[in-house]
Amino acid sequence: MVGSCREALSVAMYSAARTLARPPQVMRLPLNLPLSQFRGEKPVVLVFFPLAFSGICTGELCELRDNLKAFETDGIELIGISVDSHFALRAWGDQEKYTFSLLSDFWPHGAVASEYGVFVEDAGIANRGTFVIDRDGIIAASIVTAPGQAREFSAYLEAIAKVA
Repeated sequence: MVGSCREALSVAMYSAARTLARPPQVMRLPLNLPLSQFRGEKPVVLVFFPLAFSGICTGELCELRDNLKAFETDGIELIGISVDSHFALRAWGDQEKYTFSLLSDFWPHGAVASEYGVFVEDAGIANRGTFVIDRDGIIAASIVTAPGQAREFSAYLEAIAKVA
């Protein structure tokens, strides 16, 4: 494993050694660029979702896709994360024409979701949790819903207003 995700994510979200990059669209964690690359540059919205190709997740992420300007206007980096393999995320992202990054938290299974407190151990999936991280690496807002409950897009707008 490159870096130490477990230590860094729990301290300050931007100091995470988990890796993110734009191209290619779907990445498998860990990679070589730390989440800290965004510190001082731009806010980040991490969107944890249970599974690619499922109804609620597809609906939610398509709504984000269709309203991506709300994030881009304020220079916010939108990143989706699930426990699906990077192969499944690639296929789903291509099918749905997502242009934001989708990251795989497949192995160690759910490690990143666990650090954010949204991993559902019994089910082996992430709950729906969104974390809005400001330019300084501080969580400015979070949205976590009950299993099976979609997040309202209006909640995203309220949350990103805190970092815009």
